[in-house]
Amino acid sequence: MKKVRAEVSLYDPIGIDKEGNEISLIDILGTDPELVADLVESSFERRRLLKTINKLSTRERKVLEMRFGLHNNGKKTQREIAKELGISRSYVSRIEKRALTKLIKEFTLENKAK
Repeated sequence: MKKVRAEVSLYDPIGIDKEGNEISLIDILGTDPELVADLVESSFERRRLLKTINKLSTRERKVLEMRFGLHNNGKKTQREIAKELGISRSYVSRIEKRALTKLIKEFTLENKAK
C-alpha cells in the first residue's frame, strides 16, 4: 500500500484554472494528452522489459540485446549475431526463441500477480 500511495496519475487534479475548472498534469504538459500518456507508458514498459531481461542467461540476454537493438545499439540480423558470437544462425534463432518464450512467460506471470 505504501508504494501505491506514492503513485501519481497524469489525470489526477492538481489545481483549478481562472474559470474554476480542474487542471490535471496532462493539461499543462503542452502536448496531446494521448501522446504523453503513450510516451510515459512506453518508458515504463521499456524499464520493465530491461529488468525482466536480467533474469535470462548471459547468452540469451546478449542475443536479444543485439537482435532488437536494446541499450541504444543498432539492430542486427541473426546472421550478423552468429558471425559475431561464432555460432550458427540456426543456433541464434533457437536462443532467441527460447529467450522470448521465457520473457513472455515472465510477463504473463507478472500480469496474473497484479
